[in-house]
Amino acid sequence: MSTADTIPVHPAWLPDAAFAPLGSRRVRVALGPDAADPVAATVLDEVRRATAAHGGALVTDDGPSDVVLRWEPDAPAAGFTTTRTGGVTSVVARDAVGLLHGLHALVRAGEAAFGADHPTVVDTPVAPVRMLDHWDNIDVHPVMGQVERGYAGGSIFYADGRVRDDLSRVAAYARLLGSIGINAVAINNVNVHRTEARLLTDGLSDVARVADLFRPHGVRTYLSVSFASPVVLGGLPTSDPADPDVQAWWAAAADRVYATIPDFGGFVVKADSEGQPGPFAYGRDHADGANLLARAVAPHGGTVFWRAFVYNHEQDWRDRRTDRARAAYDHFAPLDGRFDDNVVLQVKYGPMDFQTREPVSPVLAAMPRTRLAVELQVTQEYTGQQQHVCYLGPLWSQVLTFPLADGATRDVASIVAGVPGPGADAPPSGSTPTGGITAVSNVGDDEFWTGHPLAQANLYAYGRLAWDPQADPVALLDEWIGLTFPGADRRVRDTLHTLMDGSWLTYEAYTAPLGVGFMVDPGRQHYGPNVDGYEYSKWGTYHFADRDGVGVDRTVATGTGYTGQYPSPWRETYEDLATCPDELLLFFHHVPYGHVLHSGRTVIQHVYDSRADAVDVVTAWVDAWSALRGLVDDRLHARVAERLAEQVRSATEWRDQVRTYFFRKSGVPDTTGRPIH
Repeated sequence: MSTADTIPVHPAWLPDAAFAPLGSRRVRVALGPDAADPVAATVLDEVRRATAAHGGALVTDDGPSDVVLRWEPDAPAAGFTTTRTGGVTSVVARDAVGLLHGLHALVRAGEAAFGADHPTVVDTPVAPVRMLDHWDNIDVHPVMGQVERGYAGGSIFYADGRVRDDLSRVAAYARLLGSIGINAVAINNVNVHRTEARLLTDGLSDVARVADLFRPHGVRTYLSVSFASPVVLGGLPTSDPADPDVQAWWAAAADRVYATIPDFGGFVVKADSEGQPGPFAYGRDHADGANLLARAVAPHGGTVFWRAFVYNHEQDWRDRRTDRARAAYDHFAPLDGRFDDNVVLQVKYGPMDFQTREPVSPVLAAMPRTRLAVELQVTQEYTGQQQHVCYLGPLWSQVLTFPLADGATRDVASIVAGVPGPGADAPPSGSTPTGGITAVSNVGDDEFWTGHPLAQANLYAYGRLAWDPQADPVALLDEWIGLTFPGADRRVRDTLHTLMDGSWLTYEAYTAPLGVGFMVDPGRQHYGPNVDGYEYSKWGTYHFADRDGVGVDRTVATGTGYTGQYPSPWRETYEDLATCPDELLLFFHHVPYGHVLHSGRTVIQHVYDSRADAVDVVTAWVDAWSALRGLVDDRLHARVAERLAEQVRSATEWRDQVRTYFFRKSGVPDTTGRPIH
């Protein structure tokens, strides 16, 4: 029996107390023609629940009210508006989904939503698609387990080799996602194994059960599918995109899906990557493969998200010219303009693999005629695996607001949303490709959803930043604290802020330095320190440390040429040691240990100092959290305390191994005299 079957599910950022400011008032709901929509029923249920709990009233006629949720045909096409006038707060939207998002905006604002009058404020999402991808397996994989890169227990969707009979946990999850504006979910692993592939055929009725729970919260359901499905499921001898029988098989498969789930979103595909089948086997390219599936779902309004995570995973470590960082650009940039309109190319935010620090992927600037989505990772594969406090909102904010294109005037969020850069001529309506923002989910059947209760903040911040990439991630952190711990003692809020604000930089400070990445144990673990773990591997993830220096030369002048994939001015910025940012130095350059950073410290002293200082920070968190015993739920306090103890242990191991490794390589002592083992 799973934890979820025996212990109540933690309410995360939607505890009843968070609804008190709204629920204590008279709330009128006028749904208009969307009254029969399942999302409209959710709006009514949320208001009814809140007012019943907190003494207010649900008003469905023209009686007096303090809050109005109202449909209007001239409201924004997406999102909602809020106005306060004459002591009444009004939320107006064109559909029930907009009203749901507006309702939750009032909950987030709390009493501030009912203060001074203010004119109309328009709140619309930047990215049209805001998706979470689940790496859940139906069968427990012998290496990757029930959820690949899952650090919060088993799957909320699957148990005992099938979709769960009791999906109440999924319904609660859908409510969490709807509250932060997520509108798409893929419910199975992108590494599609044989049993999971059958969701497309035998499992459709169960997929429909899941979709029925997401729909009332404005979330569409997607499936990850195997490119080899015509062979695996259909008994065909080939999956060649040019084969008419293959094309007919996919068209018939799509017809069956949409007959069962009319609002089905579409497919997510990982192909020709890390052993997954794809079009390369038939002499075709990724555009051929993606368009095959896109044409199958196009008559139904479906979309194909085709992942750009493609590289040689059988690399010879002796080969210094082959560079994994180059791979996505080399594969996909030449295909710009060849993808069908309902294909979205899903690009990891960095060129490697969700590292603690990477440069933004140049693919996002290289394909102006292709719909793009930037892919983030909420599950903490390389950032502490939900054993460590590591609030990732600041990382994602930096990625989404990074001015990558058009002479460093157009940021990543604008690119994936199809928004022109400042000063650019407005394109004809509909001519700019629009994609979205996607991320790998971090939930499981753990009672706290994310294993580490504080990792809930990452899921929350992802949804809020996907809606508004310009939002301040520190303000979002405080927003999450206020909702999750409503009415808490000021000491609780201050301590949580101290632990979490800056925790990403603290994690970075005791792990791999200056953007070089990895230095972790290979295989499934990817957790503790192993400086040479991938140094002689087939995966192409090296740091090239020797007695003279460390780092990867990716320059055009003397290295792999990766810097040349960037548009100006970033090409020149990263190429030149004088302008390359310190935090990415070892990603782009091989430098001597005595190289002086812009900070004024040498590389080797930075390695020594940052690791030691970071452990001191984490150690201080333990006492700070211990002081909150009795001020927060006992079970939550115990779980966080247990995770903090592990974080101190792991950070200490990172500190000692990395400092010792580089001392033995360089022979340069720590100028502070701190011991090195």
